[in-house]
Amino acid sequence: MIELEGVPELIDPVMVAAFEGWNDAGDAASAAVAHLDREWKGEVFAALDAEDYYDFQVNRPTVFLDGGVRKITWPTTRLSVVRIGDADGKGRKRDLVLVRGIEPSMRWRSFCNEILGFAHELGVEMLVVLGSLLGDTPHTRPVPVSGVTSDAELAGRLDLEESRYEGPTGIVGILQEACTHAGVPAVSLWAAVPHYVSQPPNPKASLALLNRLEDLLDVRIPLGELSEDARAWQLGVDQLAAEDSEVAEYVQSLEEARDTADLPEASGEAIAREFERYLRRRDPQTGPGVATEGGLTDSSFHRDPAAGRTRPPRPAPKEPREHRPGDDTGTQDAGPEKGAADSDGAAPAGGADAADSGRPEDGPEDSGN
Repeated sequence: MIELEGVPELIDPVMVAAFEGWNDAGDAASAAVAHLDREWKGEVFAALDAEDYYDFQVNRPTVFLDGGVRKITWPTTRLSVVRIGDADGKGRKRDLVLVRGIEPSMRWRSFCNEILGFAHELGVEMLVVLGSLLGDTPHTRPVPVSGVTSDAELAGRLDLEESRYEGPTGIVGILQEACTHAGVPAVSLWAAVPHYVSQPPNPKASLALLNRLEDLLDVRIPLGELSEDARAWQLGVDQLAAEDSEVAEYVQSLEEARDTADLPEASGEAIAREFERYLRRRDPQTGPGVATEGGLTDSSFHRDPAAGRTRPPRPAPKEPREHRPGDDTGTQDAGPEKGAADSDGAAPAGGADAADSGRPEDGPEDSGN
């Protein structure tokens, strides 16, 4: 059993996770979780043992100076808790468990079991995994975000797509499969990043993921400077595209394809979602998504392997089904390459219709989760 010393009882906890690497085009997903941790002053309570899951020749440790003393930061996955002091503008409190790290290099099933062990001990009600993929989508239009689950009941209740993808997968697909076997409701949200501007960061895609997460969980998320960063990012890409006539022409073709595909989406439902988001954020006194001062009131649970933390015993949720060779281990890439397919959607999109619609049907937007 995993012992979590000093962690208070959580209120309606939801686990939100993102992993750098193949499932994180433009660093959009990991940046979104980092934003939540920063804005809500997350309290780190555990970190997985890097020795178990990472190839240090692929993900190298870094050295830094702390008061003249050299220290090492090891690549790992950390868990933190944030308490939302006013989740819905009506004084309702809620806790999020944030999981942020790097796609492991090995022992993926054990990695997922350890994450689910923490989820079980904390009473997590649902796991939401964020991802981003490369697609044929123009930077000038709203970022398509797909919501996918393998649970038919959850898909109907939360207006999500059921995954039908078959093909290579990343850690997000394996984690969602593990959730299915463990009986933990799981959802993945995928943002499509323009493949012609795939370099990180991409604050516009991060913002789109947070907006969709806000709708899914019915919470108010403080955006800080993210909206302004997204506008500045788009302006910068506009300027670069204007300097190259071929790029400008290509972007225009993507815009035309996207606008044609989005005509059915210009519905009252989409307008209603945007209006509901506006209402959540309009409280002039509390402001959007106010967190308890300093995060959780109990701050006695900081533990980290770098500080000599002992790794918790292995939990024993049911392991995911056996995958084809090559799915049990993975290597850390700078991001998904265009043209690759991923069952959890972390691969670049194929045709414009699939990516531009932001739907996971028969294409790499399908998260396979």
